[in-house]
Amino acid sequence: MSEFLMPSLGADMEAGTLTEWYVKPGDKVKRGDAIAEVETQKGLIDIEVYEDGVIEKLVMQVGDKVPVGTVLAIISGEKEKAGETPKAVTEKQKGEILAEQKIAVSAAPAKDVKRIKVSPLARKIAEELGVDLSKVKGTGDGGVIHREDVENAAKLQKQSPVVETPPVKKPEAVIAEKLIEEAKTPVPASDKMRMAIAAAMSRSNREIPHYYLESRIDLKLALEWLEAENKKRNIKERILQPALLLKAVAKALTVVPQLNAYWQDNQIQIQEAINIGFAISLRQGGLVIPAILNADMKSLDEMMKDMLDITIRARESKLRSIELSSSTITVTNLGERGAEKVFGVIYPPQVAILGFGKVTEQPWASNGMVGVHPVVTATLAADHRATDGHTGSKFLEALNNFLQKPETL
Repeated sequence: MSEFLMPSLGADMEAGTLTEWYVKPGDKVKRGDAIAEVETQKGLIDIEVYEDGVIEKLVMQVGDKVPVGTVLAIISGEKEKAGETPKAVTEKQKGEILAEQKIAVSAAPAKDVKRIKVSPLARKIAEELGVDLSKVKGTGDGGVIHREDVENAAKLQKQSPVVETPPVKKPEAVIAEKLIEEAKTPVPASDKMRMAIAAAMSRSNREIPHYYLESRIDLKLALEWLEAENKKRNIKERILQPALLLKAVAKALTVVPQLNAYWQDNQIQIQEAINIGFAISLRQGGLVIPAILNADMKSLDEMMKDMLDITIRARESKLRSIELSSSTITVTNLGERGAEKVFGVIYPPQVAILGFGKVTEQPWASNGMVGVHPVVTATLAADHRATDGHTGSKFLEALNNFLQKPETL
């Protein structure tokens, strides 16, 4: 038997609240199946199982706040069901299970589970006030039901004519209503996210010795190639500039893999899979950094499709745990309305973050001639414990070389 542990969905996560189980004891599960929903500062996240087997026991209950690394469920493997004697899970194996949950590089699609999205507090209040959640319309991102939605539904129930004599409220319900009336305005989700981001970035600045490099890159050939390529496509199939940049980053990491790594146990651990995390600013405030998995193996069309899909789901709070826990390097791009240079802060345990500023027209000398070219400044912040400036410079050089030959992407 093995223990399914609460995965870490980033350096800023210490715990998550279990909001729903999608399975019950006796259910068979396959690697990549989403088996539970957890609420974090990043929103409601589906968490996946990373082995085939049968659910033996659900250790945690809905509503429990579960620290990272805590056992959520017990899963027996197929061999154990066939009659083989199970071996005790050692501490080393527990660590391996948690590590696999954290840095898994691929997953099967989750089952399409129809469910009511509701925060733990709203669910509890609905039970106390006798509100049917299936009839409540959520006002949160992606239709998530919050406390205010339940309160409003409860008020409407009171205003509606009642034929039967209303039941006497339990003391707990009276206390709950009183607490709701007296409670101060809760901290907005965006503020909670900012607090989580602040904690992670404070840790980064405190523990990681950063070094910074920057390089100006001529995008004339890349953008001309992109324009010519898009003329062959309809609007829905066109490739945007960020997808081209992300693909170039992935290719450069195949040349300089030392930046596609984690710093753990006081040593660099180069990762086989290239999972590029890209920062997405949320409309309600804050940001998330989901990953495009195996980015080096994807075509530009696949990169574009994944980028759009993840961006939409991030803003609807529908990301999956593997997308938030698997980034091996982060890329940030403030877009055309941003700054010309972006100096990032490394997101541990990663060892590098790459920033792209906005593209500007600048004088550029080429083949003895000076002209005006579209130029972007790429800035690299890297962990000096893992690499040095020589390695960082080789990466920026490789990145530039790929962008000068966009057809190779």
